Amino acid sequence: MAQHPNPELRSAKSHQAILDATFELAVAKGYGKLTIEAIAAKAGVGKQTIYRWWPSKGAIALEAINDQIGSATDFPDTGDIAADLKTQIAGLSRMLAGDVGCVYRGVIAEAQHDPKLLETVRETFTEPRARNAARRLEAAMRAGQIRDDLPMQTLTNMLYGPVYLRFLLGQGEVLEVASLVDPILEGLRPRPSA
Repeated sequence: MAQHPNPELRSAKSHQAILDATFELAVAKGYGKLTIEAIAAKAGVGKQTIYRWWPSKGAIALEAINDQIGSATDFPDTGDIAADLKTQIAGLSRMLAGDVGCVYRGVIAEAQHDPKLLETVRETFTEPRARNAARRLEAAMRAGQIRDDLPMQTLTNMLYGPVYLRFLLGQGEVLEVASLVDPILEGLRPRPSA
């Protein structure tokens, strides 16, 4: 009796092959030259398989980026908010300065003309990372390491705005993370009670 391959395993392998092909092609040829046809050919699947899982090449590229990143941009929690921010922002900066950044920059450019893709960027990339940052910053507030009177979005914008500005303008990684984090944290120190 012939054994039939497990459809779930086959689907998982095809899914991963598509993500790998997308990332490899986007790095090698540039995101702008990436096509569904090329992804399908490299992954060894039909275009219909790709469209069953993703609505566009941008959506595939975002998932491929997240697959490449894994836990690299997660926040450590050593109890020292300055050290944790420096570690996390340095990791994010290095990631954005490499192949992931090249692909992500192409996705961001396309998203400026594609509202659905822009929403996907927010839902799958920026918002989950902002929530992680907020959790760590809230813990620092509870521990009395930083002020608790500023809106969380203001805090995350102050910390990550410079990183993303350098990234989007092609200025490479933030070389000295302390020069970004230390002055911001100085302004965020709890104020003495009157």
